[in-house]
Amino acid sequence: MPLFDHFQPPLFPHHHWESFHSNWATRIADGIAAVLPAEFQVEEHTHAGVGFEIDVATFQDQSSPADIASAGSALATLAAPAYAPPIPDRTMPAVFPETFEVRVFSTAAGLTLVGVIELVSPGNKDRPSERLAFATKCASYLAQGVSLIVMDVVTNRHANLHNEIMHLMEVPDLDFPGEVSLYAAAYRPVRRGQHEEIDVWMRPLALSAPLPTLPLRLTGDLFVPVDFEAAYQEACRRRRLLA
Repeated sequence: MPLFDHFQPPLFPHHHWESFHSNWATRIADGIAAVLPAEFQVEEHTHAGVGFEIDVATFQDQSSPADIASAGSALATLAAPAYAPPIPDRTMPAVFPETFEVRVFSTAAGLTLVGVIELVSPGNKDRPSERLAFATKCASYLAQGVSLIVMDVVTNRHANLHNEIMHLMEVPDLDFPGEVSLYAAAYRPVRRGQHEEIDVWMRPLALSAPLPTLPLRLTGDLFVPVDFEAAYQEACRRRRLLA
């Protein structure tokens, strides 16, 4: 089936991308789970906002000392910590990227992250700081030996985040051509002898064309195929985008 443009009429604005995005992540996770060996598990993870902790001062307890004393030992754990850090020297701006991803874990020796599928959102491609934050997150996964797939079907922003990742890792010769803004790429970190390398599979995408199947490495030479087309079709059916 064709890849739809989710950011232009007739789908936009009647079908919200965030809903489809999270639904698609679930269908991808379901497809992986169907072929995943028993010692692995897969989970979708979507978060459209920032994922940091709010300053605890916002939630200061307003009870009076008498109220706390009357509550006895039940509130003993609410006492202020013995150590409070000094005032920060400076405060810097930060960007916390949106997350629509599928994570695969090995359960053989505790829960260990082995693979991640990132579904690019418009916010990831919006500004230079957002693009850098996304590229840094992806490069961090690869530096930890975590396999990665990036899938970008966002048509209302034209930045290429695969190219951003390659520039951050100082390998710009693996860029997609400048006219490519829809794409999928799979990355497999591997050590061969004394050499640390990353195998890369690159697929340009196009509207009205089917999506590819890409390899996701679990461990060693053990891979699972990720059928993005089948997951996309199922997500479209569940959102009634197909007749």
